[in-house]
Amino acid sequence: MTRHLSVALPLAAALALGGCATAVPPVEVTRFHTNAAPSWAPGTRYAIATAPLDAPGAGVPGAAMPSLEWNSYRTAVDQQLQRQGLVAAGSNERAPLLVRISFDRSEQLAEARRSPVSVGVGGSTGSYGSGVGLGIGINLGGGPKRMADLQLSVRIDDAASGKALWEGRALTAVPVKAPANQPSLAAAKLAEALFKDFPGESGRTISVP
Repeated sequence: MTRHLSVALPLAAALALGGCATAVPPVEVTRFHTNAAPSWAPGTRYAIATAPLDAPGAGVPGAAMPSLEWNSYRTAVDQQLQRQGLVAAGSNERAPLLVRISFDRSEQLAEARRSPVSVGVGGSTGSYGSGVGLGIGINLGGGPKRMADLQLSVRIDDAASGKALWEGRALTAVPVKAPANQPSLAAAKLAEALFKDFPGESGRTISVP
């Protein structure tokens, strides 16, 4: 019995470490929209404001020079909008929809594990989070791992009136050194989760694997 246990423990740790390297944590998503859920005809044009949602001039396409990381999120949102049947407007074309995007990244130490080897959840999903499960976490005595809290926010406005028609936010937390923390991978994951079953139930928070 002791021999079996001594073999099983290293095997379990190895499997868990493999899971850490490849697993993508779930994303917590909340959407809001007007009483009548937005449903735009296929081919409806949209324009993406190049300034972040919370930056000066955010409502004006081309108002600011975006960062490389912001471009990753813009590209990911662009792809999801087109999957909904919408079409990006040309540079000299007026679009009835204006899409505003922002993202936030912050780092923190995960809570230290109670034992040298443990399996459980770790990290926080930020101020909007409710502690969704973040997969397997392993600590082999090297101290608590550093986590990155990631958030994507998107708002779709009526371009003529400036009225918000739909908005949503997606949150997750990943180990800083994990592949899922790379801007392109993180942006794709958050955008895909945010637009899952678009437009989504207004005011409801869901966890997307």
